[in-house]
Amino acid sequence: MCVRKIIHIDMDAFYASIEQRDNPEYRGKPLAVGYAGDRGVVAAASYEARKYGVRSAMPSRTALARCPHLIFVPGRFDVYKSVSRQIRDIFHEYTDLVEPLSLDEAYLDVTENHIGMPSATIIARQIKQKIKEQTGLTASAGVSVNKFLAKVASDYDKPDGLFVVTADQAEAFVEKLRIEQFWGVGPVTAQKMHSLGIHTGADLKRMSESYLVQKFGKAGHFYYDSARAINHRSVTPERIRKSLGAESTFLSDIGDRDRLREELHDIAEEVWRRLGNREFSGRTVTLKVKYADFTQITRSRTLGHFVTDFEQFRQTGLELLETVDSTAKKIRLMGLTLSNIQDIERPEYLQLEFDFERKRSGH
Repeated sequence: MCVRKIIHIDMDAFYASIEQRDNPEYRGKPLAVGYAGDRGVVAAASYEARKYGVRSAMPSRTALARCPHLIFVPGRFDVYKSVSRQIRDIFHEYTDLVEPLSLDEAYLDVTENHIGMPSATIIARQIKQKIKEQTGLTASAGVSVNKFLAKVASDYDKPDGLFVVTADQAEAFVEKLRIEQFWGVGPVTAQKMHSLGIHTGADLKRMSESYLVQKFGKAGHFYYDSARAINHRSVTPERIRKSLGAESTFLSDIGDRDRLREELHDIAEEVWRRLGNREFSGRTVTLKVKYADFTQITRSRTLGHFVTDFEQFRQTGLELLETVDSTAKKIRLMGLTLSNIQDIERPEYLQLEFDFERKRSGH
């Protein structure tokens, strides 16, 4: 059986590094991309900021408490997307099997490649060098025999790292991993595993497949294979985006129905703008609401036809809003999503960026 050669490329602090590249006065200083206001969130943090415990998705207030001299800059997502396309062009010099996960990371299958290079490690090194030369940015790379191992490896020697896990090293490598480093193991699952005495890959490997299925359902099969460094997921270039949406965190909690309708109209316009000219069709409209106490609900409606008209999309969202109570508890966040996709162009992986939050807050 042919051993696959998989590379995972992960850009180092991508958004923040672009801001430091383009603004010399930010270099070497703790920097966050995002909005510094009360409802602001960190979209990305430089390595200098991470030393203070600042992380992406962290409330800006918390970030500033940890690093009072933290510099906040607004995101320039058009620039980030442009650089991402530039990097993706480099990937395609080597293989057509490129699976982007976001603007700043991707899998490459270089088992067969355009330059006839037998060493995936050499290809990864060349890619890193070309990214540095053409963009001025650094990337970290993981090289291994499957996607799981390559992704973990890319995080092993950041920033500007290159880490290789060969087939012979795979099982021993996995045994030493913390359980939190495994695919599909979030905080809740990790806590449950800890309660069962599973803290490392070696602990997981000692569990029978039937026991893991009993405790974790179908995911148990996946965990059983992962503990043995087995992962058959192929690199899929044409990943299908299943949904596209936008959300807004309000500067102050809202209970007034007219205000909520106005906000929802603006959110719907933002979703429609992001759809643009993409070959993107969906039948399901979903409204997301987060209350002031951080409890969250969703309301969805699936239509009998694909939504091709903005007014219909907006009106469906408004009708869903009418089923939501805002009298007992005010609302701090709303989001609107179109899903159940029929067809889509090669995706650019638009992220639900924090730019819309800043737009709503006037920044």
